[in-house]
Amino acid sequence: MTVVNQRGRYGRYINNLLTTSDFFVVNMIYAFVLLLTPTAWQGHVRLVGVLVNIAYLPAAWFLREIRNVRTIHMDHVLLNALKAVGVHALFFFSLLFFLEIDNAPWRAYAEFYGGCFVALPLWWIISRMFLKKLRRNGRNFSRVAIVGTGATAQRLCEEMRSDAGFGYRVMGFIDRSLDSDFPWPELYAGNFDDMAAWVKEKRIDQIFYTMSGEDFQAIHRTMTVSDAEMAQFFFVPQMSRHITRAFQMHSIGAVPAMTVRDNPLSSIVNRSIKRAFDILFSSLFLIISPVIFIPVAIAIKLSSPGPVFFRQQRTGYKGQPFMCLKFRTMKVNADADSRQASKDDPRKTRVGDFLRRTSIDELPQFINVLMGDMSVVGPRPHMLAHTEQYSQMIDKYMVRHLIKPGITGWAQVNGYRGQTEQLWQMERRVEFDVWYIEHWSFLSDLKIIARTVVNAFHGEENAF
Repeated sequence: MTVVNQRGRYGRYINNLLTTSDFFVVNMIYAFVLLLTPTAWQGHVRLVGVLVNIAYLPAAWFLREIRNVRTIHMDHVLLNALKAVGVHALFFFSLLFFLEIDNAPWRAYAEFYGGCFVALPLWWIISRMFLKKLRRNGRNFSRVAIVGTGATAQRLCEEMRSDAGFGYRVMGFIDRSLDSDFPWPELYAGNFDDMAAWVKEKRIDQIFYTMSGEDFQAIHRTMTVSDAEMAQFFFVPQMSRHITRAFQMHSIGAVPAMTVRDNPLSSIVNRSIKRAFDILFSSLFLIISPVIFIPVAIAIKLSSPGPVFFRQQRTGYKGQPFMCLKFRTMKVNADADSRQASKDDPRKTRVGDFLRRTSIDELPQFINVLMGDMSVVGPRPHMLAHTEQYSQMIDKYMVRHLIKPGITGWAQVNGYRGQTEQLWQMERRVEFDVWYIEHWSFLSDLKIIARTVVNAFHGEENAF
């Protein structure tokens, strides 16, 4: 049997199976609590067991749309699972209060919700990983048609193809004509006259319309075919690739309107959470840092004459320069403030090459974090000369300075670190930095830190 024939074989059952599994996990936790605290809910054990399941129904309803989102990130999966636990608690305690059931010690509730806070998010992450693996193996995928071949259509295709675990299979593009510079000419399926037959032949599940919303003939034809073939229709607005933030939908009468949400870190609460974590994390590291700093300092002094630390002015928060600290990895040279390190850079010392490949050279920046010039996670700070250069060449480049720079960042864990030989590499780095700023969450910071540690042990191709 070919991979194509797997289409739709499991998809209709997956969400129901995952929801049923959630109820199983909740009931196992309840049974475990009864083993730990046998005196809990005496005389009402079966009734409370029923209430445990009834209280999860609103949580399951709350999560129903989340399960259908193919491109949701793991930190959002974790956050929504925790929200589901909160929804359950609200309804569970309301039911117990209404039925006047209060014969359980608070220890039992602590055990139950402690178990839920651990088991449900863990199960959600594991099940999500399993589902992504299933899709990478050619199952539970969605056949996609993209209407339009412009920049928006191409960017959409790139995102869909960026991770096979999303389960999108782009079958082809529909447009009135095809430009000679279109990157995937083999996927051109024809014009609007061919669309209905082609959509039916390819058994398209989802149609993404990326052309102008003012092209009434094209959008009407696309929606007609979508309805006739029972394919989901999605309208993708034409926007710059740098406008990646989330939007809120509103309406003025029958006219839809979108407003940009505030950046998460514009909130004083979120900034306080991030700063508190920076102080705690950097303080704990600096307490144990002599174990690393002392032998590294000795190795640097023995490798070549010069200071242990390399100090360089870099662009920080709101474009203000600050003195960034690193372990010195090169011989003292006059080009340090204008020339990036390259793979076989003759300025590097043997010790410095090792420090760069393992990212140990960045560790003194925890001092910058404690001082408040940097954060543990954020866009990497660039040399002043590069800020002046790229701010003239790249749209939204200066947006990356709306928050404090970081020791590691979303761009770095996605492979955009080190030397930028071509302009597109810096453009992609800026895109990831802007995305991070506009989608920040505390869980995303923890995720980036974890991925940074994993990458450091595995080694990174661009770390030199």
